Amino acid sequence: MVTKQLLKGLPEDADLRRADSLAREIFSDVANKWALLIIEALGEGTLRFSELRDEVEGISHKMLTQNLRMLERNGLVDRKVHPTVPPRVEYTLTEAGRGLRATVDAMCGWTHAYLGHIEDARRHFDA
Repeated sequence: MVTKQLLKGLPEDADLRRADSLAREIFSDVANKWALLIIEALGEGTLRFSELRDEVEGISHKMLTQNLRMLERNGLVDRKVHPTVPPRVEYTLTEAGRGLRATVDAMCGWTHAYLGHIEDARRHFDA
């Protein structure tokens, strides 16, 4: 992301500012527990709404709908409606969504690698 420090001395550059703004917006959208769990669940393949709801334990119908719409809006999830009665809707990660999943997996790996360190630090801080 572009910081204010990096922008100093540059001519007015709306593209850099827009990129920074967009990055902050996307991070804000996907940095919630439901979005990350949905991305993780869809990493295994295409799922229908009900399958996804079963996969993401504890999510309400409303929260799943809101998060899927946000992920679709940001180009991370593809929604396909099959013309059947009733309509069958499937969700799949896009290429960008799969790229984000790889990043999320790396963050999970980091967490596993440093779990003991984090727990020790928290015990020390809370003492």
